[in-house]
This record gives sequence, structure tokens and C-alpha cells, in this order.
Amino acid sequence: EPDGKPRLREAACWAHLRRDFHDFWTSTKSEIAREALDRIGKFYDIERDINGQPADVRHATRQKLTQPKVAVFFAWSEQQLLRIPGKSDLAKAFRYGLARQEALSLFLSDGRVAIDNNPAERALRPIGIGRKNWLFAGADTGAETLSRAMTIIETAKLNGLDPQAYLADVLDRIHDHKINRLDELLPWNWAPADTENSQAA
Repeated sequence: EPDGKPRLREAACWAHLRRDFHDFWTSTKSEIAREALDRIGKFYDIERDINGQPADVRHATRQKLTQPKVAVFFAWSEQQLLRIPGKSDLAKAFRYGLARQEALSLFLSDGRVAIDNNPAERALRPIGIGRKNWLFAGADTGAETLSRAMTIIETAKLNGLDPQAYLADVLDRIHDHKINRLDELLPWNWAPADTENSQAA
């Protein structure tokens, strides 16, 4: 990059960190784990209010409301490490969060970034469930074709499309679609052919 900043930045998942505290709280009823859950829960309360808002709105709200809470959470985490057994699962959870502080904070500085990757994991669930059925794809090329098809289907779903209608329309149009306008057929840009024709009329 010209400004020296890397193009790819890691965004860590708050749901993974929360799960570690939740597992410890479930097994021990630790008050410290409970407080960690409550503090992280406040971040999610703010996210619920801005869910679906434009990136600039999410960014402004996170800067004003969430960033101070996240800073306090990490300072509090460091204090807890001084009070609890270093080899406990609770200490491991705190160390996991503190080691990923920068990646866990990325969502605060970029409104496009989600607080966790739960939507992506939900989208991958059908692939995990069907994995046993796909052991017999026939060959590596068959498995690659299947994985490409699943990627398109799940991307269509994430963009609120009916995958069958989307694929049928794209396969029908792609043979005479201009190659320099292929981006029009991507799930996030796509409009059904009949919609486009009615707009052109």
C-alpha cells in the first residue's frame, strides 16, 4: 500500500471470546466470568441498536458509546489477571482477549466490520452438515465444482436472494452478457432480467 498500511487487517471475533467466559461461568459460576459476560453484553446491546445502519452511522455510534467501554474492559481484564490463578481457564480467556486487543478493536474504527463472525459461521453451517454426503463427489474436480456452487448459493442467501432464481437467471443470461459488465451479475449487484427490461422500457 502507498501509505505503508497493510491492506488486510485482522478482525477478531467477540463471540469467540465471550464463549470462553460463558463456558467458565457455566462450570464454576465465577463472579468475574459473569462480569466479563455482562461487560461484553453491553457492546452487543449497542450493536443491536445500530444493526443494518450505514457504516458511517455504525462507526460514529461505536466511537461515542462502545470505544470507552472496550478500553475499560481491557484495563479491567489486566487487573483481573493479577487476582486469579494464572493457569486457570479464566486467566486463559483474559490472556486470549488481551493478546488480540488490536484485532478485537478493529470494529470500532471501521463501520463495515462486524463485532463477530457469527453470520459467516451460520452461512457455513449447511456446508458442515452436508460434508459427509460430499465425501463421494467422485473426484477432486467434482469437489471443487461443488464448493464453488455452495459459495455462490450461500453468497446469494447472504444478499437476500432466492439462490434458485438467481442461478437460473444468471445461467440463462451469462452466455451473451458483455464480459466487461460481468460485475452486474454478482449477487450484491444483480437484478432479475425482467426488472431490467421494465426499467429500460
